[in-house]
Amino acid sequence: MFNGYFRKTAVAGIAAAVVTMAAWKAPQASTYLTAAGSAPVTAAPAPVPAAVAAVSYAPVVERVMPAVVTVRVQKRASMVPTGGQQIPEELRRFFGDQIPQFRGRGPRVQRGLGSGVIVSQDGYILTNNHVVDGADTVKVELSDDRSFTAKVVGTDPATDLAVLKIESKGLSTLEFGDSDAVKVGDAVLALGNPLGVGETVTSGIISAKGRQTSRGDSYEDFLQTDAAINHGNSGGALVNAGGQLIGIPSQILTPGDGNIGLGFAIPSNMAKQVMDQLIATGTVRRAKLGVTVQQLTADLAASLGLPSTRGALISSVENGSPAARAGFKQGDVVTSFNGKPVADSNQFRNWVASTKPGTAVQVQVLRDGRTETLNPTVGELEAKRERAGSPTLERGEGRFGMTVEPGDSGLTIVELDPSGAAAENGLRQGDVIEKVDGRSVRTAAQLKAALDRQDGKPSLLLVNREGTTIFVTLRAQ
Repeated sequence: MFNGYFRKTAVAGIAAAVVTMAAWKAPQASTYLTAAGSAPVTAAPAPVPAAVAAVSYAPVVERVMPAVVTVRVQKRASMVPTGGQQIPEELRRFFGDQIPQFRGRGPRVQRGLGSGVIVSQDGYILTNNHVVDGADTVKVELSDDRSFTAKVVGTDPATDLAVLKIESKGLSTLEFGDSDAVKVGDAVLALGNPLGVGETVTSGIISAKGRQTSRGDSYEDFLQTDAAINHGNSGGALVNAGGQLIGIPSQILTPGDGNIGLGFAIPSNMAKQVMDQLIATGTVRRAKLGVTVQQLTADLAASLGLPSTRGALISSVENGSPAARAGFKQGDVVTSFNGKPVADSNQFRNWVASTKPGTAVQVQVLRDGRTETLNPTVGELEAKRERAGSPTLERGEGRFGMTVEPGDSGLTIVELDPSGAAAENGLRQGDVIEKVDGRSVRTAAQLKAALDRQDGKPSLLLVNREGTTIFVTLRAQ
């Protein structure tokens, strides 16, 4: 019921930030008057306990902060025709029924702000998908004020993660911690650039684990924290007291627009697995079992004669799926996956998805009061056919200006900006891009990487146009 209040914590645009400060006056030390003419005597301050004085995160922050970056994005939003707007009566009287359709003044620029974490010395950066989604240009600013244009290596909307790459060496990095080992009550620090004010550190604790804030196709296993997370913290770092990365801040729960102590971070173990695949291939492969699961409630558990609500209830089994071949049945309650007890349906779904396709797994289910052991070999979850955001690439003032969709033999151009470089170089809507410079392209990420030439030469595209194969050169304007 809280879905309406969840906010992604990247900033879409910042107009102004007003900081007010209440007047504060230090209390005066107690003064006692002795005999007339005597000097006042000031009470000595109480000593600070050694244990309190020793508590400081400064050494951790000093080590960690250089690996946290600011991510600034820019995209062009096309203006739509304004024929539906109210037309002044003077013009209506002049033109009658032949009123011209007024149009916007052309594309306008949208800017966004987020954070990121350097994970390799040669420039790979982990951030949130929603920070860079649809961006035409991505800029990364380091703590030493250096700025780089970043390439989007790959994105995974299902986990809200993305990997960027900048061309640099010898960068400071963050060490990954084990998010599974994190306990509720552990001290944590959140680092990022909230609201564009600059490098900021907040502290708190782990408030809960295994949180899920939405339903559907996403994979969530959030760490909840009361460390202040605001717009702009998205993609930054949540570290433990030892300075290890244990989470990537992604969402806040708020009835307004600011932090109220309910922040959610993607656990580092999930982030690292997704990151490794994005760096290696630009995409994420997930396993498929072929069952639909739901959360056990107290009433469901009672009606099924179960001792608790722990586990995942199988509500349906897909015909011909790995689960069907292994003997899963509707009404089974999954209690264990590869020897690990299953707490709920979300945990089970995450564990299945994170398994390598083609792996044999062991699953225990409770069926009619008896425990059954099943041994399916998981298949591969078919990637959804989705438009790859806005896979455009700007170089200087130009951009390619096309939206593509994966197909059987390549990438189909489904939208084309008439003012973009793709249209100006002869590409048409409906063209299928099969190869770039001799290399097959099957995803938007592969296309962007192939077109990102650094030598200034045009790219050579092999294009299928209505069954005829042609070559088209494409150079950014």
